[in-house]
Order: sequence, then structure tokens, then C-alpha cells
Amino acid sequence: MRIEDASSADAIGRHVRDILDRISLAAVRAGRRPESIRLIAVTKAVSAERIRMAVEAGVRILGENRLQEALPKIEALEGRDVRWHFIGTLQRRKAKAVVGTFEMIQSVDRLELAVEIDRRAGEAGIRQDVLLEINVGREATKTGFSPDGAADAVTGLEALPNLAVKGLMAIPPQGPDAEASRPSFRALRELARSLASPQLKRVRMEELSMGMSRDFEVAVEEGATMVRIGTAIFGERHG
Repeated sequence: MRIEDASSADAIGRHVRDILDRISLAAVRAGRRPESIRLIAVTKAVSAERIRMAVEAGVRILGENRLQEALPKIEALEGRDVRWHFIGTLQRRKAKAVVGTFEMIQSVDRLELAVEIDRRAGEAGIRQDVLLEINVGREATKTGFSPDGAADAVTGLEALPNLAVKGLMAIPPQGPDAEASRPSFRALRELARSLASPQLKRVRMEELSMGMSRDFEVAVEEGATMVRIGTAIFGERHG
């Protein structure tokens, strides 16, 4: 898919509508309900003005990688019908500022971070929704629980009263085309299935956040409930 200049509301609107159509078609191919998949617009290095254009085109969930970049955008869009997800690497010292500011933290990549988020959520009197980030390709350059480590961590996560684990998130290894991501998406789906248990109260496997601009249709076919898309909406960005 060639991404045209996305500086105008018309261009961003066309991109959003095209992506929503492609999500729907992929869902139908997989025998799924299109409304069961949510689009998350990744707003890293995107101005508040251009984010507003995407919201006006129908985007309702926004994903940010960096706390300091997110805060002025959250303020600028206050009052809009949008929700914010934190999708970047989170340092423990910044957990206090992220907890409660974001509806969901998708990038819980280690048990120590989960414990800190639980502590900060307890202080704020809330339960924080999170996803566990899985290093599905076991890549040395990426953070995240290993597939085996996620199973080992579930007991500890279940003991955290202020955390609501909703599912898994992953970024597959870079491949030559969208189809190269399919085994990773399938592996994440199967891992979620293996972790799910009716005995668990705080650890659920309802959500799979997987798929980006280059491979989101394959992700939907393999069970994604959320797709994180930036370039295909806003064009190439830097920063």
C-alpha cells in the first residue's frame, strides 16, 4: 500500500476509512465480526492537529510510545471522545505518571514493572488495565516476556490486586512481507489460549494486540482484537 502525503484532513480521513474497510474484509475472511477489532492510531511524532483530523475521521483509541510526548497531546485533545493507550517501553520510574493517565498500558514486559504499576494503581485507588508484551520471536534486541516466561509469571501477576491483565501484545520479527508475520501471530494466539484459565481472576486473555501498518490484515485473520497503525494513517514520520 502506497501512503500518500497525509498532511491534510482529507488524506488522513481516506487512510482511516481504507484501513477500517480492510480490517472489516480481513475479519469476514476469518469468519469474525468486524466490530470485534479495534483500530489504535499510533501517534508517535504526530502533531495534535493531525491527530485531531484522525479523530474526526473516526479513530477512537490513540497509542503513544513516550510519556513526555503524550502529555501535551492528551491535554490538547481533552474533551474529545478518545481513549489513550501507552504502547512504548515503560521505565519503572515513570509508572506513576502513566498509571491512570492511560486507559491501558500495553507494554508490561517484566514482572518488576507489573509490581510497580500495581503499587501506583493502589495508591491512586484504581485498577489499571494492562497487556503483557511477549517477545514472540525471542529476539535479543527486544524486551518482553519470553513465551515460556509468561506462563511462569502468571502466578505472580494473579497476586497483584490493582492490575487487570487483559491479554497479550507482540511485535513480530521483521520479515520480507506480511505473510512472514503469520507464524508469530498464530503463536501469540496459541500462547493466550494456553494461559487462559477460569481459575484466574485478574489475568484474562481477552485481548490480542498485534499487527501494524505492514501486516495488520494477517493479524486480524489470526485473531487480533487490536491493531496498532501509524504509518498507514499519518505517513512516514521521524522521531
